[in-house]
Amino acid sequence: MTDRQVSLRREGAVALVTLSNPGRLNAMTRAMWRALRAVFDDLHGDTALRCVVVRGEGGAFCAGGDISEYPSFRFEEASLREFHENEVWAALQAMLDCPLPLVAQIEGACMGAGVEIASCCDIRLAGASAKFGAPIAKLGFPMAPREAALVHGAIGDVLARDMLLAAGVHGAQRLYDAGFLLHVLPDAEVPAAAQAHAARIAALSPQAARLHKATFTALKSGGAAAQQLLATAYDYADSAEHREGIDAFLGKRPPNFRPS
Repeated sequence: MTDRQVSLRREGAVALVTLSNPGRLNAMTRAMWRALRAVFDDLHGDTALRCVVVRGEGGAFCAGGDISEYPSFRFEEASLREFHENEVWAALQAMLDCPLPLVAQIEGACMGAGVEIASCCDIRLAGASAKFGAPIAKLGFPMAPREAALVHGAIGDVLARDMLLAAGVHGAQRLYDAGFLLHVLPDAEVPAAAQAHAARIAALSPQAARLHKATFTALKSGGAAAQQLLATAYDYADSAEHREGIDAFLGKRPPNFRPS
């Protein structure tokens, strides 16, 4: 599936989702949010894929929202709510619901909406010159509640408060120290490193990845979701992947996890 500003390309078992808004550091338009949701909705049933890399075009990840659109809808409560709940959050929720592991390839600007999108990913790698922040208080409005909670949970209390209350902008090393990033790399190495990490994931058991993601979600939600997880946690016992992984180990050979 391809949209003018959000594209999906398959390379074997890895999908590359690319944000593209030339001249605006890939700032998210309303159309891009809708397209991002559609891309991730399409990924849900694709059993040939094992991992997704999310990236921006042209050396930037995403510089936030495309503010040139804002005067057309942000000054009416109904249209503002529609934007955040049914466009932005719907896209972010589609990412959070994706059963495939998501790897963020972060280069350059990762601001506002970019931080939100990166927060939906399971693993984040960034270039040494990448910059992170959400300085929307300069524009006179807050981050929407569910988006703020997502970012707060991913980057931690200290940096979330500084980004949102003081318009703080931080470098990649600070985000690594906070536990948001897995690796900080020389800028030129980020694309290859992200795709190598995705290939590493793609070679492993897709069943294990899917169940691990379900575990993370259920334990974070708590309550009934956690109880349901405990009730079904061992349903994979007689699965082909379970048998193949153990047989391969005992036979001293690489496993072959075929698409189910």
